[in-house]
Amino acid sequence: MPPSKKTPPKAESYTHTEATLASRPEVGVQAQFKHDKGPGKYRYDSSLAPDLLWDENPARERGEALIAQIQQAKTLEEAKAAAAELAAMSKPFLNWSGKAEQPELSVPSLPLFIHERLSTQAIIETLKGHLKDKHTVEQASLFGDPQRSITDQLLGSYTYPDNWVNRMILGDSLSVMNSLVEFEGMAGKVQMIYMDPPYGVKYGSNFQPFVRKRDVAHGADSDMSREPEMVKAYRDTWELGLHSYLSYMRDRLRVARNLLSNSGSIFVQISDENIHHVREVLDEVMGSENFAGLIAFAKTSSFTSGRLSSVYDYCLWYARDIDQLRYNQLWVPRIERTEGGTFSWIESESGIIRRLSAQEMRGEVDLPTGKRFRADNIVSPGFTASGSGPIVFEGKEYRPSPNSHWKTSAIGMQKLIDLGRVIATGKVLAYKRFESDFPLMPIANVWEDTILGTFTDKLYVVQTGTLTIQRCILMTTEPGDLILDPTCGSGTSAFVAEQWGRRWITIDVSRVPLALARQRLLTATFDYYELKDSSRGPAGGFNYKRKQNKKGEEVGGIVPRITLGSIANNEPPEEVVLVDRPEVDKRYVRVSGPFCVEAVIPTPLDLDADGDGTPDFKQPNSSAAETHADHIQRMTKVLSACPVINLTQGETIELEGVRSASDGFVLNAEATLKGNSGHSVGIVFGPQSGAVSEKLAVEANQEAYSKGCKTLLVMGYAFEAKALEYLANCGKKIHGTPAHAVTMTPDLMMGDLLKNMRSSQIFSVAGRPDVRLLKSSKLSEDGEQLYRVRVLGLDTVNPETMDSDELKGDNLPAWLLDTDYNGNVFHVCQAFFPRTRAWDALKKALKADYDESVWAHLSSTVSSLFPAGKNGQIAVKVIDDRGNELITVKAIADALELDQQNQQDNEALEGQQ
Repeated sequence: MPPSKKTPPKAESYTHTEATLASRPEVGVQAQFKHDKGPGKYRYDSSLAPDLLWDENPARERGEALIAQIQQAKTLEEAKAAAAELAAMSKPFLNWSGKAEQPELSVPSLPLFIHERLSTQAIIETLKGHLKDKHTVEQASLFGDPQRSITDQLLGSYTYPDNWVNRMILGDSLSVMNSLVEFEGMAGKVQMIYMDPPYGVKYGSNFQPFVRKRDVAHGADSDMSREPEMVKAYRDTWELGLHSYLSYMRDRLRVARNLLSNSGSIFVQISDENIHHVREVLDEVMGSENFAGLIAFAKTSSFTSGRLSSVYDYCLWYARDIDQLRYNQLWVPRIERTEGGTFSWIESESGIIRRLSAQEMRGEVDLPTGKRFRADNIVSPGFTASGSGPIVFEGKEYRPSPNSHWKTSAIGMQKLIDLGRVIATGKVLAYKRFESDFPLMPIANVWEDTILGTFTDKLYVVQTGTLTIQRCILMTTEPGDLILDPTCGSGTSAFVAEQWGRRWITIDVSRVPLALARQRLLTATFDYYELKDSSRGPAGGFNYKRKQNKKGEEVGGIVPRITLGSIANNEPPEEVVLVDRPEVDKRYVRVSGPFCVEAVIPTPLDLDADGDGTPDFKQPNSSAAETHADHIQRMTKVLSACPVINLTQGETIELEGVRSASDGFVLNAEATLKGNSGHSVGIVFGPQSGAVSEKLAVEANQEAYSKGCKTLLVMGYAFEAKALEYLANCGKKIHGTPAHAVTMTPDLMMGDLLKNMRSSQIFSVAGRPDVRLLKSSKLSEDGEQLYRVRVLGLDTVNPETMDSDELKGDNLPAWLLDTDYNGNVFHVCQAFFPRTRAWDALKKALKADYDESVWAHLSSTVSSLFPAGKNGQIAVKVIDDRGNELITVKAIADALELDQQNQQDNEALEGQQ
């Protein structure tokens, strides 16, 4: 039963009941996951070079074959197809270094593993204890979690259809999009792609190195070392400059094209610096005939410079097939003095009609009171016996011009005259079209109103305003359609897609934007648009109604359009639906539906028979071993060129003499600390894009200890919780060499396309969450023991001095809690954003339901109370300023008893709650 009008608004979300999604495995089963696929292959256009040197060009044989095919064609269709291909070969196209040497693109087919499941409603459920009317909901349903067994995940992944949940994916967009095609069969399933790629210019172009720092300065390489981390995917570090940039764009556009439905669209956001090159690449990949439009949108207010100020960015819009393009007309309010002054007449309340003066049209003087109109053409081409006769108006006879006729019948013309809709302008009659007949005009391709409010509204250094993406989505999609953004950034595409009831997938190679987007979506609120059919969800469409305010202005989603024909023929006016004005149900506050965080992780390297997790390097033909060896070799070179490792508080250490390990079985490289040749360092690199396992950490430490290394550095893109715990205790509680987890920026997964610049600082020592699991002095209503978690901070250790440093808990960007961790996937049951106002929107919307202390609590370092779950353990995930995600797991059985300090902490917090 829906709540009554007097009931405070309740939090709800949309469910996409008609959409399904291929089941994907959870990260906890990655070691046993054996599904393997060959690489995805995408052939490029085989057009000849612009100069068409037939005798020297290898495509000559193809050209001759096409000519023969035309000559021997049995049908006109066969001849036309061959002729079209031959004609394409003669068209000039953009060429760049390396293009001709790559006739096709080969992308590894990698599975996607689910790392997190998130649900705002699940988090709200944890606040139910603060309500008088308490009730609980099955948590799994809130997360959209099918809860498949490990056996099902290992044997049945990508075979079962699961209910749809939106998706946030960490990984290179090329690999992720290919995975969607090869593993999930999503070719042709995406309705719209919005791509905001690097603009390809300055260091600060389209990237942000920290969660809480937006500014990125452009400068010489010598200045780069002052910045603790360079997110390489978002700056101009392309090995061949523009040539590499164009290869990057073409590859991703080629795979993206496969995902689009026949009626789909792709929008590529770009600046004026490279728009000409990007459009040429799009012409080649999408086909110049599928160009749908160029949109200029205002990005900032005007500023002073030595030359013309650049205040626009651009969206290049292409259709998958221009003949099948889905398009919804958007309308904007008609503004006085628009359309080049076409509404240049005015009729006063007393009936006096006159033209507006030039000063009035330019806005130099106020407009007089009255109704503005334009004198529209009232005749159509072509002579007709019934429609080309004379009409008497104000005692004078008028005829349409030769070879033309009145737009309506004689009876209709008389009706227009009787209603005061006709005016004589010289020797001809015209139709009086008032501005109020239809107070809207179709949107054009220049958008002046898209400037993002203030800089403080931004979460991300290059954040695009929501209005730009909103219009692109509304123009080309319907509720329930799927939106893909290969360049997540601040998550604006996902945010707008969620707002308008579209499904979404967003991808990024860097953790920082995903951390920002996760927080933005998790804490967002939206209007609840009325559904035509709630059983179908948004796919059934929204409700639209005609409504007027007290001034008689149309403010609803249906607006009448009065035309010459509707007046003359005494017909009801056409009703135009404004897709951006659905009816809002104010009984509900809408929050984001369930979504998950996934990552591209390659199939395991342990292809040997015993499956113990060790790569079988003895097999000479093992492609997995070769891939792993290439990865280790490349990472050793990167570390040698970039030997600086970041600590907290801006401190660093530096290695020297980085080289491959001479006789290591597990260790990959060795080095010494700069300035201390006696301090030997053993180094091991984790999987190419997977998480470092506890087993790898143990074996690496054993070998490092046997070789007499004073420090072990375990480097990886991510770490399992047990691996982090083991490394933190090595040399202290656990016998062995002091060991440290070092995170590598995921941008390195982009491969050899990028420079290995010495100034790039891409390694940082990972901290370990300092977490306390406490028993509460309270019991649940059922008499169960309750628990809470306190996050004290993030501890790191300097590998050189072994000094500890701590980032305090109240200074963390975010920390997340799974109160019943199953060891496979992290369910975000509670989310905390210390020292931020992330929950303010939801707080305002639900202020009638919860006390102020509840929202202050969600910015704290202490969790809400919770009972023990069936798995008997909890997990805490801490997110640092670089977006690194660090997990620690604790057993409920190890919860601390209530000593004096814990008792005081509990009493203080419980007194607030």
